[in-house]
Amino acid sequence: MSQSQPVTLKDWSDLLKSLPKADAAAAQAARARNGVLTKPPGALGRLEDLAIWYAGWRGTDRPSVESPQVIVFAGNHGVAARGVSAFPGEVTVQMVANFEHGGAAINQLCKAAGAALSVVPLDLDTPTADFTQGPAMNEAEFLAALAAGWNAVDPQADLLVVGEMGIANTTSAAAIYLALHGGSALDWTGLGTGISEEALPLKAQVVADGVAANPGRGGLEILANLGGRELAAMAGAVVRARVLSIPVIMDGFVCTAALSCLARESADALDHVVAGHGSAEQAHGAALAKLGMEPLLDLGMRLGEASGGALAIQILKGAVACHSGMATFAEAGVSEG
Repeated sequence: MSQSQPVTLKDWSDLLKSLPKADAAAAQAARARNGVLTKPPGALGRLEDLAIWYAGWRGTDRPSVESPQVIVFAGNHGVAARGVSAFPGEVTVQMVANFEHGGAAINQLCKAAGAALSVVPLDLDTPTADFTQGPAMNEAEFLAALAAGWNAVDPQADLLVVGEMGIANTTSAAAIYLALHGGSALDWTGLGTGISEEALPLKAQVVADGVAANPGRGGLEILANLGGRELAAMAGAVVRARVLSIPVIMDGFVCTAALSCLARESADALDHVVAGHGSAEQAHGAALAKLGMEPLLDLGMRLGEASGGALAIQILKGAVACHSGMATFAEAGVSEG
């Protein structure tokens, strides 16, 4: 399959229906190796499954995690004018500057995990349209955001985490979940940046109005209509990672919404993705359940900016280090019992 960048919406849709698979032989070899390591069977729990999953995508039974990349995409949302956030839209620009100067949580977590951080602001002076009045992005804007994500991935990375910064993007995410999964707006709408309980009904009404104004059902259509540039860019980056056989750790509530749109397009679109953490945003658990995913961490985090996913890099590193570095029973001269 060609690895050239998709240009049209049809290109993206076609690619999502013909994605490369994991290397089954490498995964099987990793499974066999796991069976003879110096430990009781299953003693490392989910770490064993993680290492085998990672091995399959990297095409070797003894992989290592050397070059993780974290990308934070930033975008502004027109729906912020509806009063759905505790912070004004200019905070997006200010936080991008904080990322670039090393002062945010994600900078510290990347440093601790040995990950390279890329920060990609997306037309911050041009918010998306208010999606209660129609689509958030037209086709050209949506394609540009997908392309920005595709082009932000380092082909030399061996693990990817994507995250976001964008005032009002939990409103966007909630609208995406409602469009994808149905239910009521309140099922999917939470406090986000910390709005008051009294403000929650207004936010839920904005979510409901957005879905009513944008009746599309396809995953890419929903992402264009209700998402933001940063959500579309996360999706574009994750598709590029799949083409490059780079495994992905998914971040929280907003990231999961963006990637859920890919899963709507293709049932296997997220086979190279694991959930990094369970967000404190109230509907994230339900969203993960719809994807059949269990998070690696559940620490009550709701910051965004790839923070939960970046922290989970160290879990995956530990899993892979044990798998590839441990001796087998034969190597160690230990009886298998």
